[in-house]
Amino acid sequence: MDIEQKQAEHIDHFVKQASTIKGSSSYLANVIVEATSHPSLFAFSEILSLPNVLELQGTEHSIYLDLLQMFAHGTWSEYKSSASNLPQLTPDQILKLKQLTMLTLAEANKVLSYDVLMHELDVVNVRELEDFLINECMYVVQFAAGRDLRPGQLGNMIHTLSDWLGTSDNLLISIQDKIKWADTMSELDKKHKKENEERLEEVKNALSLKADMDFRGHGLFAEPGGVMDYDEDRRSKRRRHPMG
Repeated sequence: MDIEQKQAEHIDHFVKQASTIKGSSSYLANVIVEATSHPSLFAFSEILSLPNVLELQGTEHSIYLDLLQMFAHGTWSEYKSSASNLPQLTPDQILKLKQLTMLTLAEANKVLSYDVLMHELDVVNVRELEDFLINECMYVVQFAAGRDLRPGQLGNMIHTLSDWLGTSDNLLISIQDKIKWADTMSELDKKHKKENEERLEEVKNALSLKADMDFRGHGLFAEPGGVMDYDEDRRSKRRRHPMG
């Protein structure tokens, strides 16, 4: 089973579990804690959009709605700045939120310095940071985990993708133009090569014809002992031996 399918199944499990809870905010709070502690769940928008979850707003358990929003969009440093207004995290939740923080940092920066990572992850030394990066972060070639979109972030994403699509279309047109130019040059080269071969063949035929004509002319009129010399010898002999 691939990672995307597992992720979808985890989301579906918690959505079904949370949606069946009616009138018991404490049970719903427990589901939120379980979901935010799950080691393989990294998206929470589907749970966050459930009506009964949104109804936690203004209740004694509203901090769990805030907690779910923190796991959907926030970072470890943001949690620390608001920790007094949120539930205390378990070790699994701390690890999960730091992993999500890494995803957010990777989305915004192509290069991440150790100083930035140590500050954002609240790590005191390089060894601890490297252990976290090696042992706890996600490095999957065929799948890249992503985070839930912040409110208003969808418009920026659509704009970015539209720009990328426009650039791709222009690049495709440029490539097609170059292919057409290459095809045209190839045809011209073939035509030029054919013309040269035809000219070469004409020259060879002309030279062959000339050589043949020269050979025949030389054999009939120039070689010793030829027809003309033979006739001349016969006339000379007749003059030397007249008939009696």
